[in-house]
Amino acid sequence: MQILLPERSQTPLSGDQHHILQQFIAALSPEQAAWIGGYLTGLVTKDLTAVPSADDIAEITILVGSQTGNSEVLAEQMHRLAAGRGLKTVIKKMGDYKLLQLKAEKNLLVIISTYGEGEPPDNARELVEHLFSKRAPSLTQIQFAVLGLGDSSYEFFCKTGVDFDRRLEELGATRIHPRVDCDVDYESKAEAWMDAVLNELSVRLEIKLQTAVLTSPPVAGASAYSRKNPFPALLLENIRLNGRGSIKETHHLELSLDGSGLTYEPGDALGVYPSNAPDVINALLQALHFDGTEPVTFDDKDFFLYDALFSYFEATIITRPMMQKYALLASNRKLDQLQKDKHKLKDYLHGREIIDLVEDFPAGNLSPQAFIDCLRRLPPRLYSIASSLKQHPDEVHITVAVVRYQSHGRYRQGVGSTFLAERIDEDTIIPVYIDSNNNFKLPVDPSTSIIMIGPGTGIAPFRAFVEEREAIGATGKNWLFFGDQHFETDFLYQAEWLRYLKNGVLTRMNVAFSRDQEQKIYVQHLMAEHGKELYMWLQDGAHLYVCGDEKRMAHDVHTALIKIVAAEIGTDNAEDYVVNLQKAKRYQRDVY
Repeated sequence: MQILLPERSQTPLSGDQHHILQQFIAALSPEQAAWIGGYLTGLVTKDLTAVPSADDIAEITILVGSQTGNSEVLAEQMHRLAAGRGLKTVIKKMGDYKLLQLKAEKNLLVIISTYGEGEPPDNARELVEHLFSKRAPSLTQIQFAVLGLGDSSYEFFCKTGVDFDRRLEELGATRIHPRVDCDVDYESKAEAWMDAVLNELSVRLEIKLQTAVLTSPPVAGASAYSRKNPFPALLLENIRLNGRGSIKETHHLELSLDGSGLTYEPGDALGVYPSNAPDVINALLQALHFDGTEPVTFDDKDFFLYDALFSYFEATIITRPMMQKYALLASNRKLDQLQKDKHKLKDYLHGREIIDLVEDFPAGNLSPQAFIDCLRRLPPRLYSIASSLKQHPDEVHITVAVVRYQSHGRYRQGVGSTFLAERIDEDTIIPVYIDSNNNFKLPVDPSTSIIMIGPGTGIAPFRAFVEEREAIGATGKNWLFFGDQHFETDFLYQAEWLRYLKNGVLTRMNVAFSRDQEQKIYVQHLMAEHGKELYMWLQDGAHLYVCGDEKRMAHDVHTALIKIVAAEIGTDNAEDYVVNLQKAKRYQRDVY
């Protein structure tokens, strides 16, 4: 094979370079020449696009702590975006993270949620405790950035993210981008943080940016519908579960997912975008002295004020950021003083809503647009899915406790619960999406036994669990603890549980109806009563699940579990035993 080089005058080579190249090529076989051509092309491509090989790219750890799965979704999104920029990342979940790994990290991106009253996710507790202990190592080799997720209606908004950010700096790590705290409408702020952090890392690691967009590439086979693009579901059934005479109102709803392509697993939640109640909006408009036809603008679109409040903005819950914005407009000395007194502020916020704030502290010349700009977006409501897709194709079921109460002389109602219970019919479009929760899942091995503890609407995911176990023919035993107020009126899904007991799908069920006797009995009391058997199930490999109220029930159940274990192996070892159950993902909680 003869290879002809261009004339010297047509190349950027010097005379000597051109001569050497001619001699070198003349000695090559065709195969060698082809290999050299590919090699040189690769070098040129590398120089022009600055995409180093996998071995040349510094590794970046995305450390994620999540209770319900939102942080994990964002971590996956950041992983894909980083790859599109030539950055190599690895996602590590805090529950699986080895504490000694901290010393080896160089670039650490933390995405972590806060739930309840400033609590870290269950899978992050051990790492948080380690970081704040005397055993925490020096981390001067680490560059880091923190993204916090939370809910600004709680006092300790994004506290875990704040704590992580501060502690990493105290241990010598270098912050490469300011911490960002995200509210329930977190997408835009989270994506801006990702973009800024990846830009900074690209500069520090000397990797030139490729063309990248913030929308993640679609996953093969995934539905087109998501949190950003909810599916317009239709109502199939709306059944009140409580009997006549109950002071509770609990609804079983069945929605159609036909044509959506959405799939879910037991343990996942359904996100529902509700609208505000018309009477709530009308009362708020009256308090503001608006009629609802005033024009307002957001997202570069024009709306009537009533429509904006009805469909798009939080019109009830007072968040601290909302109050701060409103206070600047109101210029009210009493309101300013209230915000400075932590205890009085907490007392004021308890049981009050935006209409109370507007009436108690009127803002003189408040414009409709200024008021809208104070509000946060109306967030979706999450409901534990109460069905197995294997048993109900193209459907999703949820269990909803309707919230109604009186406080400070005013009738209150839950936005999402009353929307679903009384403001929808078979023609109403219900915007929904699937909120995956990888931290609340059935055992992979269907022969593994499970213990389920779910009073009230906490029973919902366990209906899905048992339906799934029946559908796949799981051989593991199933033990259910359920509690509510009265046997006659509040035994949710009673006929189904009796059928499962009769056909053997449900191995055993213990129920506690707190108001049917003088002394109140709750699920934790039943656990203690059957403590020895419960411990034996755990010793035999059973997984334990808890769903429901975090403040009281879940706390009391956790305490009862430790006492049960302590009775068997001693107090000194009981807490470690329970912690190890959590590490092994044999003790999982879906709490709210």
